[in-house]
Amino acid sequence: MLLHTRILAARSGYGDAALWGVLAAATAYGFRETDSASPVRDLLLPLAVLAVAVPLSRRRPGGAVALVNGLCALGLTGSSTPANAQVVSLAALSCLLGARVAAARGPAMVLAGCLAADLALCAVLGVRAVWWFYALTVLPAALLLPWLAGRHWRGRRELVREGWRLARTLEERQHLVAERARLTERADIAADMHDSLGHALSLVALRAGALELSPDLTDRDRADLAELRGTIEDAVEQLRETVAVLHDPPGTATDAGPPGGDTVEDLLVRAHASGVPVRWERHGAVPALSSLVEHGIHRVVREALTNAVKHAPGGAIRVRITHEADRTRVGVVNTAAPPARAAGGPAPGVGGGRGLAGLRERVTVLGGSLRTGPYEGGFRVTAVLPHRPPARPTTSAPAPAPGRPAGPRGRHAGSVSEPGKALLPGSGPGSGSRQGGDPDLPPTQAPTPHAPDSGPARTPASAPPPESARRFGRVRRAARRRSAAAFVAPVVAAAFFIPAAVHLAWQLTTSVLPPSRFEELTVGRSRADLTPLLPARAYPYPPDHARSTPRPPGTACDFYRSGRDVLAEVDLYRLCWSGGTLVAKDIVPAARP
Repeated sequence: MLLHTRILAARSGYGDAALWGVLAAATAYGFRETDSASPVRDLLLPLAVLAVAVPLSRRRPGGAVALVNGLCALGLTGSSTPANAQVVSLAALSCLLGARVAAARGPAMVLAGCLAADLALCAVLGVRAVWWFYALTVLPAALLLPWLAGRHWRGRRELVREGWRLARTLEERQHLVAERARLTERADIAADMHDSLGHALSLVALRAGALELSPDLTDRDRADLAELRGTIEDAVEQLRETVAVLHDPPGTATDAGPPGGDTVEDLLVRAHASGVPVRWERHGAVPALSSLVEHGIHRVVREALTNAVKHAPGGAIRVRITHEADRTRVGVVNTAAPPARAAGGPAPGVGGGRGLAGLRERVTVLGGSLRTGPYEGGFRVTAVLPHRPPARPTTSAPAPAPGRPAGPRGRHAGSVSEPGKALLPGSGPGSGSRQGGDPDLPPTQAPTPHAPDSGPARTPASAPPPESARRFGRVRRAARRRSAAAFVAPVVAAAFFIPAAVHLAWQLTTSVLPPSRFEELTVGRSRADLTPLLPARAYPYPPDHARSTPRPPGTACDFYRSGRDVLAEVDLYRLCWSGGTLVAKDIVPAARP
């Protein structure tokens, strides 16, 4: 970091030295082109001021502009011409002022103050029209136009820099999306291990515990079964630890659905075959459920069975699924474990409360609700899920297994299984039905709970744009305003100054009396005879020392310029008339005697 700071400081120093060299060369060239008798005033002093102003422009660019404007104002006190080479330095530092200061009010006040100081100096010194012309045209142009160009340059740089910043932000967001996808995959793995493998191991442990109580087994068989159950407990404990490592904070896990197209019927048949005393009822006509709702029902039943086997092994379990007009209710109730089985200890499962927490998340995502709690000495899990979920998880459900119906098989209400018998209810309306066109898409809009499932949701037109787009739009609008100002301001300034400059130049050039014609003018001739030799008009701005030069009594004098240079002071020709006759002519020097 320190090395980087030193490198930047060195670069800044080299840049300032290069700029001072260029401005010093312009100052020296201007000094060589003038017949100045004061090298200290016109050369050494400007070089010293530039040596201070150039590095000062990095910290106080307004102060640097004011210093160089003082050098330009010093040129207004000259007797030959107000112009000097410092107007180039003034333009350069004014451009740096626009490029280095983002605000507009402060620099505008600095420029206005510099121009007011120049005009006040002209008024105090009582300068001639050429000096006023210089102070009203050249100096404002050197102050305003480079400043606008600098602001435009700064705006373009900010636009490019903001574009690269947004590109970096998008790249970082892509990394975040990839990381989130990785964490989501970890959560899916944890959920699958918890729901599938944990459930299967719990049933195996329950079966082993049941076999231990069989009177037909020898002591060696019971010892082997106890060892087997202990091995399963260790495996489930390791599974719990693995799930704890892989588990992601709530809100990122997604429902991958039953593995291999498994259905609720298959789940209950396997549980019953493992010795779980489960009874099942389904009421109401089976509707065409969304695949996500099917997965949610499967998940609720599976999690409730796993918890019942884990915490109340041997207790009776009742599963009731009721289909209403627009929603499905799933209730799973288990009784307390029998004393003999409870004394043997609960079958192991994936603990830590993660199962119900994850289940609640998935039911909530589907737009439903989940209630859990003690009930008649046992435990009850009740879930209500709408037939059409309001929002879609980010992962799609797997394709159904070959040869297996895609949707839930229909059931008539009242089918009840007896303990110890396989549960295979008959089919009913809606068997094998799954609504097509149910893509699993990322949540982009929250539709109504009963909105039809008609494809990808669209982003609302009233949704606010992202912060990156708003920030980029602000920078782009600011750059456009600076560009417009850089174009409009010169046009406005030209519309204000050009007519005055043209009029002044017209007056100066149409009042020129060439020296050859001045020699042809003869004293004593009438004005009518000399009119073809005279310019169209007299010079209207003679200096004070020309006006105060003594003239013959009773005469009126006109002044004419001897050259066409509008920025240089030239000698004046004075013609004095009396009664329409030329009585005197002389030359008034340009410089004050």
